[in-house]
Amino acid sequence: MTTQPRSLRDVLQEFAQTRKQLQDELQKVIVGQNEVVEQLFAAIFTRGHCLLEGVPGLAKTLMVATLAKILDVNFKRIQFTPDLMPSDITGTNVLEEDEQGRRNFRFVEGPIFTNILLADEINRTPPKTQAALLQAMQEREVSVGQTTYVLPDPFFTIATQNPIEQEGTYPLPEAQLDRFMFNIKVNYPTREEEEKILAATTRGERPEVRKVLSGRAILNLQKLVSSVAVSEYVIKYAATLVRATRPRDESAPQFVRELVDWGAGPRAGQFLIHGGKALAAMDARFSVSIEDIQRVAVPVLRHRIATNFQAQAEGTTTEDVVKRLLKEVPMPAIPKYE
Repeated sequence: MTTQPRSLRDVLQEFAQTRKQLQDELQKVIVGQNEVVEQLFAAIFTRGHCLLEGVPGLAKTLMVATLAKILDVNFKRIQFTPDLMPSDITGTNVLEEDEQGRRNFRFVEGPIFTNILLADEINRTPPKTQAALLQAMQEREVSVGQTTYVLPDPFFTIATQNPIEQEGTYPLPEAQLDRFMFNIKVNYPTREEEEKILAATTRGERPEVRKVLSGRAILNLQKLVSSVAVSEYVIKYAATLVRATRPRDESAPQFVRELVDWGAGPRAGQFLIHGGKALAAMDARFSVSIEDIQRVAVPVLRHRIATNFQAQAEGTTTEDVVKRLLKEVPMPAIPKYE
């Protein structure tokens, strides 16, 4: 008996249900933060990395650790400190002596050889150690000595940093920030959410979460998300939005020319499309809409724009610039066919 191949509609419906199961399991431990969770899922399903920003005590680490349990993948956490060395992350060659007295070097893998890497307080370590993540995040491989080692697949880096305490920190350089698909801001819970958190966490009970997706299933879903259609109309809008962030571009609005030193590069446009595909697939839709691009625009663009002194003096943040662009950048003209 031959089985009928499933239609794309059925596959997308199943994906949307899986995503709901993931969120339901995560909400057993994490209260609220729906936007943060949605952006984390979008990054995972598009092979992206995330930078989580929020004050201490907002359960950033707990959120990532719980997500790893639900996804049934390997998870490792690195607490970044000023004395952390690159080899503490990537691993190192160790000299060993065998039974015949011969000495050989053996590579001992560092914590970066995992599926989900939580880089806690990444701005606490010097640039030399931060840079150890660059090759891993972009090429998904690590070079130690003359040998290059491939990282497990899937591989995601989720980094956290505290935005309020900057003494003794090393801000991430622009090249490193650009590797992160999303810069996700974790905000304070609402009053109702905070009351739920206090009630749930002071009972002494630990909710159990079940595993929903394996590593192989994640890879299959990544292929599904990449196959979501994107029209030329949506691509034009994404390109227009990114180019409008650049003060020297002819399409840049006047306020961008006045308040921005430099804007986003082409990688921002790629991540806008990838993020839009993930949102469409999670909603069981066949194609990306303009609204999908707009929903991911803030987390994709806010760490790729540098404001000048005038903007800082006026209290204008990069997030304010992006939100204003979303209001002012026009939709592309719909082509008319005769």
